[in-house]
Amino acid sequence: MRHVDITVSGGPVRVYLAGDTGPALLLLHGAMLDTGLGVWHDVTADLARDHRLYVVDLPRHGGSRPWRGMLDDRFYRRFLGELLDELGLDRVGLIGLSLGGGVATGFALEHPDRVDALVAIGPGGLDAVRPYQLLTWAATRTPGLLRASSWLLARFPGLVRSSLAATLTAGADTPGFDRIVGSAVEEAVAKNRHGERALDDWQVQAYGPRAMRVYLTPELHRLTVPTLWIRGSDDPLVGADVLDEAHARTSDSQLVTIAGAGHIVTYDQPAEFLRVLREFLRSRRQ
Repeated sequence: MRHVDITVSGGPVRVYLAGDTGPALLLLHGAMLDTGLGVWHDVTADLARDHRLYVVDLPRHGGSRPWRGMLDDRFYRRFLGELLDELGLDRVGLIGLSLGGGVATGFALEHPDRVDALVAIGPGGLDAVRPYQLLTWAATRTPGLLRASSWLLARFPGLVRSSLAATLTAGADTPGFDRIVGSAVEEAVAKNRHGERALDDWQVQAYGPRAMRVYLTPELHRLTVPTLWIRGSDDPLVGADVLDEAHARTSDSQLVTIAGAGHIVTYDQPAEFLRVLREFLRSRRQ
């Protein structure tokens, strides 16, 4: 895919482009070792047939380096608006996975005039309390731990491979598994080289000791954008009850569970994801 390198909110951003006609879709990946070319690899060619795609490497991922400062929820709500301005886009469909889904949801709440539709796949930011809340909060505040984790993943790529084999529903038999691992290992090396922490600021700052500081669910009654919530049936990170509540609180939304998929739906079941997504987008234009 061709790409452009632009400056947004004072830092470098790489955006991959595909498709010449149709509605604009902005694709936002997840945290840690995700990149735009990684998690969307199996769906972009199909979507580009009748959409204009903007596949973003979020700050401190892929080609969007280096960055300074705190890249938390408040930053991203500003960042996405400035990104759309820089790309010359008044309105887009937002599609976000995991962290990207939480970022997209927060932006849609704050700037509904700039979002045609929202697709949130296993999104972050919807839990009041996470499992091991206090322990996770304490670990993320332990000096040097998250940078040491980046060093460990870069130094021992077998850890990345084994983690992905355990995460993906088909394990090492997932189509394109070696490519997926290679992309994640490359990202781990880049994080270590740039002195970045293993977790994104958005994740770290979302945690409080007893409850989540980024908790979007109580605000969802204000979400006026047509919304599709997607969850993999085997997702260990985002519970079915969490998305059931999000769907119930959102006035114009659909909820789809994709069988045989875990957290990274686009790796586990890309064809079914495309079918569900296209059906939703088509229904919004009728």
